[in-house]
Amino acid sequence: MLACALYMVEFVADKVPAFDSVWDAVHTFVRVPAGAVLASAAFAHFDPAVRIAALLLGGGIALGSHGTKATTRIGANLSPEPFSNVVPSFVEDLVVIGCSFVIASHPVVMIAIVAAFLCAIAWLFPKLLRTLRSFLKGAFRKCYT
Repeated sequence: MLACALYMVEFVADKVPAFDSVWDAVHTFVRVPAGAVLASAAFAHFDPAVRIAALLLGGGIALGSHGTKATTRIGANLSPEPFSNVVPSFVEDLVVIGCSFVIASHPVVMIAIVAAFLCAIAWLFPKLLRTLRSFLKGAFRKCYT
């Protein structure tokens, strides 16, 4: 029941253009440590060195995926019409629901999907950083002119 309530809050927060960027900024301090701890807990019965490696890798993957999502959403917020923010949010919701079913029934397939997304993130990350940099330059120009 709590998970459904939290999902509804996330669902609504992602549809409001400026609020979703603030929401993502706050969740940087939630999602990244949660990913690290979850990865470490998955290897609870392993050697401590393996658990630390899992902690670092899980946190790194969480940071990469969250950073890509947050940067993409900032880019979508730059568009003047409201639909460019709502459409990526609905696509994200559908992907999360689909991945939840895949990970429950075919975890090895989900590992392959995560590996493919990590490759996509590595390819997209420099482009997203350029978008964020130009957004920030434009915002600073507006503030100081």
